[in-house]
Amino acid sequence: MKILKTCLAVFLMITMTATSQTEKDKKIINDAEAAKTELIKMNSDISPFFSTSSGYAIFPNVGKGGLIIGGASGNGVVYEDGVKIGMADLKKLSVGLQAGGQAVIEVIFFETDDALSDFKEGNYELSAEISAVVLDKGKSKNLDYSDGVLVVTMTKGGLMADISVVGQKFDFTAFK
Repeated sequence: MKILKTCLAVFLMITMTATSQTEKDKKIINDAEAAKTELIKMNSDISPFFSTSSGYAIFPNVGKGGLIIGGASGNGVVYEDGVKIGMADLKKLSVGLQAGGQAVIEVIFFETDDALSDFKEGNYELSAEISAVVLDKGKSKNLDYSDGVLVVTMTKGGLMADISVVGQKFDFTAFK
């Protein structure tokens, strides 16, 4: 009986460790939920994408800056059919007429299971041809998928002038 209890205790510890998130992940998850609420509050036209897309990635705190050459990075949460499935990180590199810095929320919606699957396979990249819809007060008329992906951003703060070519790279880590 003691051996059975010990085995059960070890199994529970392994299971809890394998499925739990770090404190950093938990903060990002909380920030992502708050960002989702803020995005919907800012522009209700985005709301249906959260329920009709195959999945989405929310990056609640993307910092970006540049002077001719720029960059950005952030961490986010990936959802499939509205359920958290993992974490992702984002890296951007840009070249062009740009100066300043800002913080943004970025959401990437995946229209199909294939588009989401491509993202989950890791080392996913978005080319400069995929442009982001920038949410502003009022209605956005450009909310539509391009090649199975819709990128939406909302400025949180800062000031940046930016006309540049941007490449984005993402890495996905599934919850265990």
